[in-house]
Amino acid sequence: MTNESAFDVLILGTGAAGLRLALDVAPHARVAVLSKGSTEDSNTFHAQGGIAAVLDDSDSVESHIKDTLEAGAGLCDPEAVRFVVERGRRAIEHLVACGVEFTREQGPDGKPVYHLTREGGHTRRRVVHAADATGQAVSTALVKQAAAHPNITIFENRMAIDLILQPRAIGRGRCVGAYVLDKMSNSVESFPARLVVLATGGAGKVYLYTSNPDVATGDGVAMAWRAGCRVANMEFTQFHPTCLYHPQAKSFLLTEALRGEGAVLRLPDGSRFMQRFHPQAELAPRDIVARAIDHEMKRLGADCVFLDISHKPAQSIKLHFPMVYRRCRDFGFDLTKGPVPVVPAAHFMCGGVMTDLRGRTDIEGLYAVGEVACTGLHGANRIASNSLLECLVISASAAEDILKVLPAAPQPSVPAEWRDVGTTDSDEEVVVSHNWEELRRFMWDYVGIVRTSKRLERAQRRVHMLLHEIEEYYGEFRLSADLLELRNLALVADLIIRSALVRKESRGLHYTLDCPEMDTSRPAQNTVLSAGMGSGLVS
Repeated sequence: MTNESAFDVLILGTGAAGLRLALDVAPHARVAVLSKGSTEDSNTFHAQGGIAAVLDDSDSVESHIKDTLEAGAGLCDPEAVRFVVERGRRAIEHLVACGVEFTREQGPDGKPVYHLTREGGHTRRRVVHAADATGQAVSTALVKQAAAHPNITIFENRMAIDLILQPRAIGRGRCVGAYVLDKMSNSVESFPARLVVLATGGAGKVYLYTSNPDVATGDGVAMAWRAGCRVANMEFTQFHPTCLYHPQAKSFLLTEALRGEGAVLRLPDGSRFMQRFHPQAELAPRDIVARAIDHEMKRLGADCVFLDISHKPAQSIKLHFPMVYRRCRDFGFDLTKGPVPVVPAAHFMCGGVMTDLRGRTDIEGLYAVGEVACTGLHGANRIASNSLLECLVISASAAEDILKVLPAAPQPSVPAEWRDVGTTDSDEEVVVSHNWEELRRFMWDYVGIVRTSKRLERAQRRVHMLLHEIEEYYGEFRLSADLLELRNLALVADLIIRSALVRKESRGLHYTLDCPEMDTSRPAQNTVLSAGMGSGLVS
């Protein structure tokens, strides 16, 4: 099936990055925004903590920059860090104008001011939030604005299959749209567009345990790679240290702001341990906290550790963390009365599709914003609450560039209709499900918080076999969302493993027992993979 009416801009994803960009370009362009599920199916909607920005007179841009660079372990691009941090206040003001109501408190002069929390890696309180459901507040406000705009059309339950490229005599070609699966009818349609934006989020579902929603299957990275884009720093997956440990608590994390307000980590015997691993103890960067928890669990043979904020006033806990408090109560835990069990889980992808600070990729007409992109902001480890900040700032920058180039962007030709091949075999559906579980299990076991070269090589052999099987299924059977997600996850897993094998040191979120120290003999280098051109470290 072919969508007859081409759009000026096609945006894949309805998180903060995609919606902010849509609202910025919509006054001057016809915009289509596609969501894999509902508009609530995004990491933005589920984000608890907040947005890091310099909003207090006692804070400074230079301090935020310094904290970000230190967390990034030498791999942050200083230009990208300054670009994003300097625009933090403006990004928050834009959200307020869109209707986001951030939590406030009474200031010294009696007037209301933003209530700012402190999270891991930050030396100041600079995280603005809407109680403990910041992402939901941001997402709800942006969706409401986008749905009401006459130039924006939101399509739910649409999963992009692949980008459509218009061949060129020289180079990779120009992106002119995407083939898309309508998940309700299981039919394929094309969405032609003059410019295309990937805002598809991360790839947390490549791991067995993750804080991400089910839609985080690395679709944007996989599509961009197949189209010819470079990717960078895929070995740096951030594991959130504190996800609730309970068989029914799927993907529920306990916001880092809890530790910012005084929560401590305890072993099963009640003793604290983080002070043995870092001077900032519970407020150390996430990679250090997650690795410390992993170490203690393995040392003791424990299933989990415990997060305890019960020494704080009960009313304060309920006031600042109402959603977390309610959810914990749902699973039988009371934050105000005792510790709750937690484990690390895959949370954020610091690498991604290489872009500049305007969101431009290697392919003409294709942009990438948000977690799917690698701008250089995060380096080897993202500091807490810089992710939503990056979404908002880079999306605004990309929108400015899109409006500049749109008048000269050619109208795309109508692409060829998608050809379905074969029919779905019920036996093959079982195989897809089995491969999905196998992939996520060996990624957790072999490519997790602590790695070795032997584990990585074992994972690489497994993923190569899976990729071969998946391509056979893809060519022979009718498409399904599960097959498309498995195809993308396996490719992203391969990129993660390849990147990890290249890095012969421990840095940031990549920790290997074979090389447990950071390589200080040369300048820090990014891992860049290029389709058909191998891989390597680039300063």
